[in-house]
Amino acid sequence: MAKVIGIASHSVSRGEITTHQQINVTTETGLKNDYQGQKHRQTQVTLLSKKSWDQSCADLGITLDWTLRRANLLIDDIEFNTAMIGQQIQIGGVLLEITQETDPCQRMEEVYAGLKLALTPEWRGGARCMVLRPGVIKTGDSVHLLKRL
Repeated sequence: MAKVIGIASHSVSRGEITTHQQINVTTETGLKNDYQGQKHRQTQVTLLSKKSWDQSCADLGITLDWTLRRANLLIDDIEFNTAMIGQQIQIGGVLLEITQETDPCQRMEEVYAGLKLALTPEWRGGARCMVLRPGVIKTGDSVHLLKRL
């Protein structure tokens, strides 16, 4: 079963990353005090697959902390893809909907040369989500892909 293995936020663009054991999530702003959620409702929360991150780092022959990706939630046992757009995900009591891929930006090249390219294939950069139901997300929460109606 998939679960949340990391939670992170940053309050301003290019700001310092803060990690959390739990965080409040709202339909208005996504993760509490997170810069990304304040910008666009459709892309409030970013999810990163641990397997995809690890594969990207392995391709480069390095080990980097996942928070350098600047995603909000690190998820194990799920890899994201185009077919998941519109898919709902329940994390604890929070309900999210995948709206698009998180395209790796030039900032990833600042982290490590070649990282942007390594994150480009197969949604390795992660998924962006809209919050449908607010609540609290905690490290260790189960992550469930809900069946489409």
